Amino acid sequence: CDWSSDVCSSDLNLTSVRRGLRRAGLEPLTPTSPAQLGDVAGILIPGVGHFNATTALGDDWRTALHARVQAGVPLLGICLGMQFLFDGSAEAETLQGLGLLQGKCQNLRDLGSRFGENDASGLRVPHIGWNQLEIQRPGRLLDGVSAEAFAYFAHSFAVPVTSDTSAVTVHGAAFTAVVERGHVFGAQFHPELSSDTGARL
Repeated sequence: CDWSSDVCSSDLNLTSVRRGLRRAGLEPLTPTSPAQLGDVAGILIPGVGHFNATTALGDDWRTALHARVQAGVPLLGICLGMQFLFDGSAEAETLQGLGLLQGKCQNLRDLGSRFGENDASGLRVPHIGWNQLEIQRPGRLLDGVSAEAFAYFAHSFAVPVTSDTSAVTVHGAAFTAVVERGHVFGAQFHPELSSDTGARL
């Protein structure tokens, strides 16, 4: 999410994510220090707000996340958490992402004009609501997800389509809705709010 509102606050987001994980039979742990990442079966980075919110994860967290990924621990980023997996974002030019995936997030309006679409100045941003996933290449994250699945989005920035894109969604222009490389995954939409599709994810 790339704006602030009572509907998309950080606490509400975390509560929804925890509830979704429990429905899937998992027991989430919210770590208070990077050392707690040492014994987890998987890592999920949810996210709401401006890209500046990623500064809450300092160098110690970044080092621990890179180490766990190199050790083969699966990592899933959701919304801003997915954007954080990349090199950075036009929303905060001076901040670096984790750099686990190559690319930089752009404003949805800029994606439209960048790819020669019609004038994107009238595009509704933020993009909020249900939209269809167009699966480009099936992978582990999308296994069992319908080719005509819909998911719930709430964002203003997105990653352009890359070689790691598993699914796209179109809002003005195509953008990465799901990304997968090895055991690093990302969903621009909110699985915890996306009904059966999100539960499957």
